[in-house]
Amino acid sequence: MAGPSPLPPFAAIVVAAGKGLRVGGSTPKQFRAWHGKPLIRHSVEALEAAGANPLMVVVAQDAQDHVEQALTGIEGLTFVTGGVTRQDSVRCGLEALASASPERVLIHDAARPDLPHAVVDRLLTALDGHAGAIPVLPVVDSLAIASGSVMAGKAERETLRRVQTPQAFRFVDILAAHRAWIDATDAGDDAQVFMASSGSVALVDGDERLKKITFAEDFVNTAPLPAFRIGQGFDVHRLEPGEELWLGGVLIPHDKGLAGHSDADVALHAITDAVLGAVGEGDIGTHFPPSDPQWRGARSGRFLEHAVSLARGAGYVVANVDLTLICEEPKIGPHRPAMRTEVARLMGLAENAVSIKATTTEKLGFTGRGEGIAAQAIVCVTLANEGTSTWPTG
Repeated sequence: MAGPSPLPPFAAIVVAAGKGLRVGGSTPKQFRAWHGKPLIRHSVEALEAAGANPLMVVVAQDAQDHVEQALTGIEGLTFVTGGVTRQDSVRCGLEALASASPERVLIHDAARPDLPHAVVDRLLTALDGHAGAIPVLPVVDSLAIASGSVMAGKAERETLRRVQTPQAFRFVDILAAHRAWIDATDAGDDAQVFMASSGSVALVDGDERLKKITFAEDFVNTAPLPAFRIGQGFDVHRLEPGEELWLGGVLIPHDKGLAGHSDADVALHAITDAVLGAVGEGDIGTHFPPSDPQWRGARSGRFLEHAVSLARGAGYVVANVDLTLICEEPKIGPHRPAMRTEVARLMGLAENAVSIKATTTEKLGFTGRGEGIAAQAIVCVTLANEGTSTWPTG
C-alpha cells in the first residue's frame, strides 16, 4: 500500500521550554524517557518525518545539556531560547523563523509525543481556506460548572471541544498576532492569541493519540509494548419486523431488521469489541452504555471509529480484521463488497485487510430459525511504528 501523500511545505516549532513540574523529579518531563525515547524526541521525529523545514525547538536557557542528549543525531534542527511564559517562548520561535518567511507554520507542544501524520495533513489542508486551524476532540463526559466545591450549573458539552496541538497558521498572521498580544497573562494556546487579533480558526479532527503527557502516572508502564496483540468480539441481535437491517455499516433491504438500542449493527459491534479487547479497553457497553439515551438509534460506525482511536492512543494500529456473520437470511454474498468497503473506511484500512465471511447453522438454534443474527470478529493490532503493507496511511 502506498505511504502517506506528500504535504505542502511548512515550518514547525516544538515548544519545550517549560519546567514540567507536575510529573515530579528534577528533570523536565520533555527530556524524560517515554516508550524508549526522550519525550521531546517523539514530536521532533514525527514533524521531521512529515517534512517540516525549518524545524525549530524552543528550550529553556539552562536546558542545553538535556537537549543535546535527547536529540542527538537529528540533523538540521534550529534551537531558540524561550521566554518566561509559553506565549513568550512561541514568539521567540516565530521571530527566529521570520527570516525564512515560511508560508505555513505548525506550533506543537513537546508534551504531546504521539503525532499522527493524518492530523498534520488535516491541519495543512485546512489552511487552504483559513488562516488558522487546530485539532479538536469532542467532550464525551457530562460537565459541571463549579463554585468552590459545589456544582453551580451545567455546561453544554455539545458546544465544547478538547483542544490539542500542533496548531497551524499562516505564518505572517500568527506572527502579527503574537506581536500584537498585550495581555499581561500567559495565553492558554496560540489559537487564543490568534483570535484576540480577530483571526478565524478552523476546527479539524484531532486524535486520541495526541494525549498530553502531564502527570507522573503518564510515565508508568512505558516499557516496550508487544509487537502485536489479538482481540476477539462476539455479538447477537434479534430480528424483528419493522426494524432497519444494518450490517457492516450497510443498510440491507429485508423484511426484518435487527433490534437494539443503537442501529443494532451486529457486525460492527463484534468488530468494535474485538478492537477494544485487543488493547484492553473493555467492551462496547463500557464506552456506549445502552442506558444512555444519547446512543439511541446511533450509527455503530461511531463506536468502531472510537475503538480504533483508542487503539491508536495505546500505540497500536489495526493490521487486519476477520469477521464471520452467522445467519440463514439475508444472503450476505451480494452485500459483501459494500460491507467490506465500509468497514475498511471506518477503520482506515485497505480493503485487503478486511475479511467478511458468512455461514449458517444448518437450521439449528436461534440463527437457524431466523430469529436473529450473530457475528464473530478477530482483530490484530500492531505497533504503530512497525511497517506493514496493509496499515492505514495516517
